[in-house]
Amino acid sequence: MFSSFSMSVFEGLAVALIIAVGLVIAIVAVLFVIDRLQTQDAIRRNYPVVGRFRYLFTALGEFFRQYFFAMDREELPFNRAQRDWVKHAAEGKGNTVAFGSTRNLAVPGTPIFTNAAFPPLDNQFARTEALTIGPGAREPYDAPSIFNLSGMSYGAISKPAVQALSRGCAKAGIWMNTGEGGLSPYHLEGGCDIVFQMGTAKYGVRDAEGNLDEGELRKVAAHAQVKMIEIKLAQGAKPGKGGILPAAKISAEIAEIRGLPEGKDGISPNRHAEVDDWNDLLDFIAHVREVTGLPTGIKTVMGSEAAFADFFDTIVARGPDSAPDFITLDGGEGGTGAAPMPLIDLVGVSIREALPRVSALRNDRGLKDRIRIVASGKLVNPGDIAWALCAGADFVTSARGFMFSLGCIQALKCNKNTCPTGITTHDPRFQKGLVPAEKYDRVAAYAKGIIKEVETIAHSVGVSEPRKMRRDHVRIVQADGTSTLLSTLYPG
Repeated sequence: MFSSFSMSVFEGLAVALIIAVGLVIAIVAVLFVIDRLQTQDAIRRNYPVVGRFRYLFTALGEFFRQYFFAMDREELPFNRAQRDWVKHAAEGKGNTVAFGSTRNLAVPGTPIFTNAAFPPLDNQFARTEALTIGPGAREPYDAPSIFNLSGMSYGAISKPAVQALSRGCAKAGIWMNTGEGGLSPYHLEGGCDIVFQMGTAKYGVRDAEGNLDEGELRKVAAHAQVKMIEIKLAQGAKPGKGGILPAAKISAEIAEIRGLPEGKDGISPNRHAEVDDWNDLLDFIAHVREVTGLPTGIKTVMGSEAAFADFFDTIVARGPDSAPDFITLDGGEGGTGAAPMPLIDLVGVSIREALPRVSALRNDRGLKDRIRIVASGKLVNPGDIAWALCAGADFVTSARGFMFSLGCIQALKCNKNTCPTGITTHDPRFQKGLVPAEKYDRVAAYAKGIIKEVETIAHSVGVSEPRKMRRDHVRIVQADGTSTLLSTLYPG
């Protein structure tokens, strides 16, 4: 009986195998015909079925490079060592390492901090004090932290991501920039300080024609948590190009918050229509500051040194009261959810060059105490933030660093609504993986970890707190392997 049962099982398996093989052959045959008859793809037409593997392997290439082939310091845009530092900081784990650095210190552009012969004693160590932005505004802002969250709009990132970031920023005592997508309830619910970003489409403060609606702007500024207004002129990943939000990401709620029709791509103008020159810009800044009573600044990218020189000269001619309260300077290496590759790759000066040049121009015109500089653009680890402070920044912001703290794996799917970690998607299937109640502690821990280690670097170079670091405190590796003081490369 056992033998008869075994034979029945084997016969059943044999039949199933024959059916399976038959189905495979049938599918291959159908694909063969489809590939041979189609005319759009030469590879599939000339190599039916087999040619399809080319696209499969291309799609899998990113995965294999990330997990198997790329060394810790090789991957772009952020390598594994950078991401691991954020991960450990977000988890509240120590970031000490053993044996020696895996970083190639001979790479041109590498910053080397100049340790002091006699650094301050432990009891001479101080935390960074708050710094006032917009002393002439009706409601100046005493910004408590050197490190803050850069602009990421609700729409570009998901509801649970915004919720986790809002709560995490509140816990860490840092500000949260809304990005250009308007002020949502989820930005406010955590209780953190808010910087409202006004993009060229004026989402959240626009009328039906896309013009600035002063009534809506006053409503935004009336929230006690909203501390500053940032007028976005450009961002590093796409200078000269407005924001892009694919239709797949525009839900009914997002459309209402932004003032957009649902189901259509959200394409922002490439610049503010009412601003044609520097004088127009200063008038617009003054108008927004008057309407809101809040410190008002701009976000932009360096294209040429001459343009910034003209800008600061115009301010000097009109008087320091006409100046923006802050300038958020993004670098050409800045990130985004969606942008044309030529703009991502080829337009906009790197923050590594732009920041020391722009801060020197500001200082030369006697505007250092009037205009605060906020540095942004691929600054995610303590060395990045310490370098920026040495180069002249008063504050540093990061977006992608905080994305990593939420669990971003750099899947590079931000523009496709298929983000596997739920950060940049509005698909409930993926969003359920991001639990704000669990993630906000990671956000706060990352911010606190950055600040603590920047303070450690400051102590090492011989000053009591980070904002006392200067260009003499960092050297930059040159092409011949030697290093030169940043103050020599960029005086000022």
